[in-house]
Amino acid sequence: MIRANTDTAWLPLYEALASSVRLSIIDLLAAKPMNVKELAEALELSSAIVTMHIRKLEKAGLVESKMVRKQGGTHKMCSLAEHDIVIELPHMLAEQKKMHEISVPIGHYTHFDVQPTCGIATTEKLIGQFDDPRFFMEPERMNAGILWFAKGFVEYKVPNYLLANQRPTALEITLEIGSEAPGTNVNWPSDISFSLNGVPIGTWTSPGDYGDKRGNFTPDWWFEKVNQYGLLKVIRIQEDGSFIDGQRMSGVTIGDIGLDRNHWTFRLAVEEDAAHVGGLTIFGKGFGNYNQDMVFRVYYQE
Repeated sequence: MIRANTDTAWLPLYEALASSVRLSIIDLLAAKPMNVKELAEALELSSAIVTMHIRKLEKAGLVESKMVRKQGGTHKMCSLAEHDIVIELPHMLAEQKKMHEISVPIGHYTHFDVQPTCGIATTEKLIGQFDDPRFFMEPERMNAGILWFAKGFVEYKVPNYLLANQRPTALEITLEIGSEAPGTNVNWPSDISFSLNGVPIGTWTSPGDYGDKRGNFTPDWWFEKVNQYGLLKVIRIQEDGSFIDGQRMSGVTIGDIGLDRNHWTFRLAVEEDAAHVGGLTIFGKGFGNYNQDMVFRVYYQE
């Protein structure tokens, strides 16, 4: 994820987005990696003009290019370098000055009930074996960088560092997740539900389980035909409701979830009666496209 703001250092990003041609290139590359010739043909433009646009997108960090052997030759293949952009306006930056943040490793769940297909791994090895939920209790799970299951839930306890004179105004949870298909499948929808302190805050439908290319941080030993990366999602519970990536999930507010306790309980689940039972994969440090665990930020006023 790119987290931009109003600093002039981000002008190349805004310039890159201020073009209908470059937005069309982003749409094309979202479907699959393409070389300049293929993009030029799709856009009905010359290769020279498309190359100029690609350079601007590369400078902004939106597109990356790699030399790839293909059909007996070497081609410069272009692909998207990022999935999400968050632009923080000045009032948000001011709010962030009053914030507590904690990163929770994905193996530090305190309760679970999962069903195969399932598994868990560190950045060095698979823990136990595939499709055996018993290994979710293995002590080495504390070092996990990825876990997945077809249905069920995992639950985390998050410490509350708010002081008595600090009133929470918003809670933000950032994490990389996706579906869980046998193998991988880009078209494998899954209804993933979230709750905090026992209060359901909403459901997001993951489009698929991604394995078309290796994750940016996925270790070299990791198997090729299984989960490689997910989508970075930002869940935000605030005074006017609950949102995911800015889209409203529910009317549950920050005042509804009881943050006045020593810890909070966060649950991710794929319910058996969901419309799309497509599993859940959670990516932590050392896996996927974002080298982070789950990040919790609580904003407050004194």
